[in-house]
Amino acid sequence: MKHEFQALPASMAEMETYGFSWMDYVTAIPSPLFVATSYKSNGKPNACLSSWSSLIGDGDRFYCVMASVSKNGHLYQTVQEKKELVLNFPSADVYGKCLATVENNGFEDDEIALAGLTAEPATLVEAPRLRECFLNLECRYAWEKELTPGGGSVVMCLEICNICMDGDHLDEARAGRYGDTGYLYNVHHPVNPVARGRESDSIAVLKKLSDIYTYREE
Repeated sequence: MKHEFQALPASMAEMETYGFSWMDYVTAIPSPLFVATSYKSNGKPNACLSSWSSLIGDGDRFYCVMASVSKNGHLYQTVQEKKELVLNFPSADVYGKCLATVENNGFEDDEIALAGLTAEPATLVEAPRLRECFLNLECRYAWEKELTPGGGSVVMCLEICNICMDGDHLDEARAGRYGDTGYLYNVHHPVNPVARGRESDSIAVLKKLSDIYTYREE
């Protein structure tokens, strides 16, 4: 039986949503995890663990649309100043260090070094890459729009100008881009509003089911 939800469920009335919509927790649609890196105005590296984004190509161009960038964070400030950044995609073995960037985020901090990660120069943009991440996307700012008029976040579009990927992850017979050694996804606190129980945020990996053209339901 399907359930429909058009208003905040009573079971979630007292739930802390940290500025997110209650719908985000009911749907719990996963989004890829990455660390956005840039340089602050004092030259110190900035690192922001991020999600809620989509990557899409248009002809020969490739873009990342970040759906929620806080106007009050260092990431937004650095992109306004430099117009360049790198999106770094970790595998599970380095996720713990990427998570540590959340705690080491002072303006005077080297947020990459304090998390136990290694900065290396990007090829085309003025921003640090994370050596430990298997995929680095070098980006230039394209445009932004307020998510809601007068709100605290923007939708930001970035044009990807260089792709740097570890060779073992390019090869699906070795590390690959999927499964336990590939992309990580943010699963945002799945809530059952009908019968609430224990809930928490999770990370997930993507398992390939079948070739899209040969899959048939039994």
